[in-house]
Amino acid sequence: MAKKKSASKKKPKEIVVVGSKVKDVVRSAGFRSDGELVQAVSEKVHEMLEAAIARAGANKRGTVRPYDL
Repeated sequence: MAKKKSASKKKPKEIVVVGSKVKDVVRSAGFRSDGELVQAVSEKVHEMLEAAIARAGANKRGTVRPYDL
């Protein structure tokens, strides 16, 4: 019997942001970035894109537009 993965142990999604750019933004504000920050930012981007895709689909469009964010 296979066990379900808990929410805290699910596999991280592919990184869709440029790590050096994320770190540059943080550094330009005078802060340092944690080693897990890039992955966390990427997860948020995934969430935003999934919501935008759902909105476009709900409106019966095949194109995701900036206002879907």
